[in-house]
Amino acid sequence: MMMANTYLQVLCLFICSLAIINTVSSTKENVTPYLDEAYHVSKTIVKNAVSKGAVCLDGSPPAYHFEPGFGDGAQTWLVQLSGGEWCRTVEACLERSKSEFGSSNLMNSWWFTGMFSKNQSGNPEFYNWNKVFIRYCDGGGFTGDVEYVDPATKLHFRGARIFKAVMDELLEKGLKTAKSALLSGSSAGGFPAMLYCDYFRTLLPNTPRVKCMNDAGYFINAKEPFRANFTELYTALVTLHGSAKALPKECTSKMSPELCFFPENMQQYVKTPLFIASSAYDKYQINNSIAVGINTCIGSSNCTATTNQTFLEFRSRFLNALPKPTNPKLKGVFIDSFNHHSQVQFWWSPFNITTINNLTLSKAFADWFYDRNYTYVIHEHELPISALGALAEKERKAKLKKNMRHLPKFH
Repeated sequence: MMMANTYLQVLCLFICSLAIINTVSSTKENVTPYLDEAYHVSKTIVKNAVSKGAVCLDGSPPAYHFEPGFGDGAQTWLVQLSGGEWCRTVEACLERSKSEFGSSNLMNSWWFTGMFSKNQSGNPEFYNWNKVFIRYCDGGGFTGDVEYVDPATKLHFRGARIFKAVMDELLEKGLKTAKSALLSGSSAGGFPAMLYCDYFRTLLPNTPRVKCMNDAGYFINAKEPFRANFTELYTALVTLHGSAKALPKECTSKMSPELCFFPENMQQYVKTPLFIASSAYDKYQINNSIAVGINTCIGSSNCTATTNQTFLEFRSRFLNALPKPTNPKLKGVFIDSFNHHSQVQFWWSPFNITTINNLTLSKAFADWFYDRNYTYVIHEHELPISALGALAEKERKAKLKKNMRHLPKFH
């Protein structure tokens, strides 16, 4: 009898704890991704950049954050182009020049986590690499090259020069002797990672393995009935930043320069192996291409039937824009249906990372990079999934499993 009462008390406590877990996890948009042993890395100012005219919007020299590799990773390099939208008007660029996205004078240290983590268990394939995080301070996606500086604004549009000046310095720092090298970019940094991929390859003629990745920067030309925000943005961007000269002539000879900013129109000219990682429902993209605030219903799980139909149409157009799956060795793809934006930092940790049929992006990409398996994976789940909701559910199950382990065993 006493044994039965004890069991009932324990069972009651367990059920109560489950109720608390469910209450907490129901507020899924408040869940914060786990940062896998994140650490700060101080900035490095690029030497001789000013003399090359390679400067941020405000005329300050560009900067990056560097963490040396070690062990068998001492001759492997990850070079990441950071994102942060674009500025397409003088007024917007002036405002941007007063922030860390337009001036190295205002940049502090940067958090290294995810693919930049030194934690071997959480980041087994890249933990000991040389890691470079190039700060984005030109507002033009590393594509601008305008010699003239208006004395009234003192704005500089020199993103293309910044990229080349940083590469010059990294080559001298040891990049030129790399055994493996990856040029990656997230969000607004994703397109220039594609744009400069072949150039990056030419800088490393003796490096056996050189590849590139576009992380959450595959913005499509959605067209009607979707909004034309990206086309309008790129049109203004090309004009203000003088970006046309940075774009492939093979592309600009066939279409207007702003259309060459869309990866779908430019990807055929990239000859170096390229990996595309994105959500079919990227938070930034659908907010701009479908409707402002559209992500809210995904997080709240209350999208209407009409909205879901719009999502399906957008997904179809997004998938059709991707490179065909005929040669995944040259063009690898990992497209999930989770509503997030950029994965190589905050969504790279084993605890946070999204999966497609139990395959994680970190595993899929590493296999593709090291030529173990050439990945072309598209999530079969057709409607968007809340990434934070999935994380909350994972957290709930982990707590449930932990509580189950602490239940007393009765025989």
